[in-house]
Amino acid sequence: MFDTATTALLRAVFDEVCEGLPHREIGARTHVASKILEAATRGELSPDDLRQVGRKALSHAPTMWR
Repeated sequence: MFDTATTALLRAVFDEVCEGLPHREIGARTHVASKILEAATRGELSPDDLRQVGRKALSHAPTMWR
């Protein structure tokens, strides 16, 4: 489990990366969230690093959005 500050950071990064992505794109959103969480679990807690991970995940996410 992450502390409150880290959880807020992860949520903010996720929201930023997924901004403009329709909420119905559950598969893409789940993919992005899981990759951000994986990175954080490995100790990558820099906002810039997490954004990069999230954006890369979004570009490879299963979606009809692209």
